[in-house]
Amino acid sequence: MVVTPIQSVVLPEVTIFASLVYLPHGVRVLATWAYGWKAVPALIVGTNVSVWLFSPPEDVSFLQVALLESILIGSVSAFIAFELARLAGFDFYFGRARKFQWKRMIAVGALSSVLNSFGQTLVYSELIDFEKIIGVWAIYAIGDLAGLIVCMVVLMLVFRWSRVFGVLKS
Repeated sequence: MVVTPIQSVVLPEVTIFASLVYLPHGVRVLATWAYGWKAVPALIVGTNVSVWLFSPPEDVSFLQVALLESILIGSVSAFIAFELARLAGFDFYFGRARKFQWKRMIAVGALSSVLNSFGQTLVYSELIDFEKIIGVWAIYAIGDLAGLIVCMVVLMLVFRWSRVFGVLKS
C-alpha cells in the first residue's frame, strides 16, 4: 500500500516483477532460521494461498508454470542459504548459538536474497527485456534484504515492548 505505488511511478517496468521492500522474504528467512527444512513446505503452502487470495486470476493462469517455479525457488532460497553457511562451517540455525546475532541473520538473508533474485530472474527471463534484467535482479535482491531488515526490526521492537510491559513471561 505504500512501497508499490511509489515504486510503480519510478520503476514501472520492474514493479511487476519485484518490490523494493518485500516483507515475505523476511518471513522466509526467519521461519527457516527457526524451523530449518520443516519451514519449506509451510512456505510453499503459504505462498500458494497468498497468490490465490491476492493475485488476479488472469495473471495466475497466464504465469502458471513460471509461478509454480517462482514459488518453489522463493520457498527454498533461505534453506539453501542456511545450508551453504552450515557447510562452510557457520551453523546459524536457531538454538545453535548462545544468543541471537543479527549480523549473521542479515548475512544469510543477503545470500538467500541473491539466490532468490537470481532464480526469479531466470524464471521470468522470457518476460523481462534483456536490457532490464540486471535492474530486475538488483531490485529483487534489494527488496528481499530490505524486507528481512524490516521484519527483524519490527520483531525486535515487539519483543522489547513485550519485555517492558511484561506481556511475555520468561
